[in-house]
Parts: sequence; C-alpha cells; structure tokens
Amino acid sequence: MSVDSSSNSSLHPSFEDCATLRKSIPLYVAVCISFILLLPLFILILCVGCQRRRKQRSTAAAGPMTSHSDVFTFNMAVLELISVLGLCLNFFGAYANQPDVLRVGSFMAAITLPGQSLFHLLTCVERYLAVVHPVTYLGLKQTGGVRIRNVIIVCVWLLCWGLSALSGFNYRFFITSTFVFLVFSTIVVSYCSLTALYVLIRPGPGEVGGKRERVDQSKQRAFHTMMAVAGALMLRFLGSLVATFTHFSPDLSNTDKCLVILSAVWFCLPSSLVLPLLFLHRAGKLPGRKHNTQAG
Repeated sequence: MSVDSSSNSSLHPSFEDCATLRKSIPLYVAVCISFILLLPLFILILCVGCQRRRKQRSTAAAGPMTSHSDVFTFNMAVLELISVLGLCLNFFGAYANQPDVLRVGSFMAAITLPGQSLFHLLTCVERYLAVVHPVTYLGLKQTGGVRIRNVIIVCVWLLCWGLSALSGFNYRFFITSTFVFLVFSTIVVSYCSLTALYVLIRPGPGEVGGKRERVDQSKQRAFHTMMAVAGALMLRFLGSLVATFTHFSPDLSNTDKCLVILSAVWFCLPSSLVLPLLFLHRAGKLPGRKHNTQAG
C-alpha cells in the first residue's frame, strides 16, 4: 500500500489508484473511515423501514401507505451500504496488495455517484408535486403511481450498475457521465425548490399582500425537504466540479490529483446524510423530536 506516484503511469488516476499512492494514503484512510462510521445510520434506516412495513401489514389494509420519498430513502440506504462495503474491500485490497479485491471494491463504491444524484432528484420531484400539483400527487399515491415509482427505481438501479461496471473500462467516460447526471439533478432540484417557494409565498384566493396566516404544514415540510436536498447537492456539485477538472488537468501529477480529489470527497458527505436524517426526523427518531404519524 505504498506505491510511489512515479510508478503509476496513468494520466488520470482512479479512486483505486489514489488508494496506493504513498502521499495520499492518510487522506484516503480518513475518507474511508468517515464513510464507514455512517454504516449504523444506514442500517437504522432499513430497520425502521422494516418495522414500519411489519406494522402496516399487521394493522388494517387501509392504513397510510409508505410515501414515495421514504421508499427512495430506503433505496438510498441500500445504495450507501453497498458503497461502504465497497470502500471496505477497497481499503483491504490496497492494504493487502490485492488488485482484484481493490478493483471490485472500487466498482461497488462507484455505484453511489450516479445513484445519489438520481434518488435526490426523484425525492425532490415527488415533494415538488406535493406542493405545486397536489391533485397529481394524490393520484400517484394510488396503485398506478406505485407501479410507476417501482419501474423508475428499477431503471435507476440498472443505470447505477451499468455505469459502475463501465468505470472499470472507461473511467474518463464514467466520471464525465456521472458529473452530467449531477449537473442535471442540481438544475432540476433548484427549479423545483424555487417553484415551490413561489407557490408557498404567493397569496391565495381572497388573500392580500402575500400574507398567509395559515400555510399547509405538509407543504412547508415538503419545501424544507427540497431545500435541504438542494443544499446538499450544491455542496456535492462544487466538490465534483473541483474533482472533475482536477482529474482531467494535464498540469498536475497523479499525487496532487489524488490529494485534491480525496479532499473534494468531503463535500459529498452531506449528500449521504440528508435523506437518512430527514427520514429519521419525520419518523420521530431524532433526539427531541416527537413521533410523526403523518405519512409523507
């Protein structure tokens, strides 16, 4: 786990290359440990989801359906668990000098790059519909809407695995495509947030001066969710922007590139936390938060 940068002939180092460059090892280890420490959070999300599922099955069939945003969060937790396992394999492969294990770990860890952007995008679109198009939103909570949601989730997973597998053959295209997904997601999320803000502050029928003493609390929660996701995506966008330009820079050595890329990874940490923490907040699992029984 102590390969010098001079022995690496790649002009564009991948994450697994950064795991073996001597000067970047401390930062690489710190990144791996920080994400591994999030493992209990993702497991807690899935445990709460399973408990809620069992409770719904044991009660009346007409009970409240799990919201689409919660389902996206469950998928996000599974995605993050796969990524953390990949980081563990990546770390072991680098430490034990096992290139095959290192490669498999990088393949698994890469799955979050497109997956995070898309699940954040889907969550914000669902919340946008709840605020701006409530009739459509209520219609999508029926059986037909659940089918559409499940098909979309399957497509996201297929796209994630496909791009992740592609990272082993054409890493430059993988980096470029995932950055395009991030840019697209950031634009759509920003639009949804600004549109929802306009709807919330716009005076309703019979109201003057934009003063609304009673604003639908569920719409406010949906807007807060969109703003939190938008903030996390903006940080991730800034970090990815720096990492992408650094990755393709012809003037930096591999070691310098790895140091900048690994430092930029810290900007991705909020995007791994935002959906799980919002879910726990809604579920009343955070300290000082009473249990919220309202769906969605």
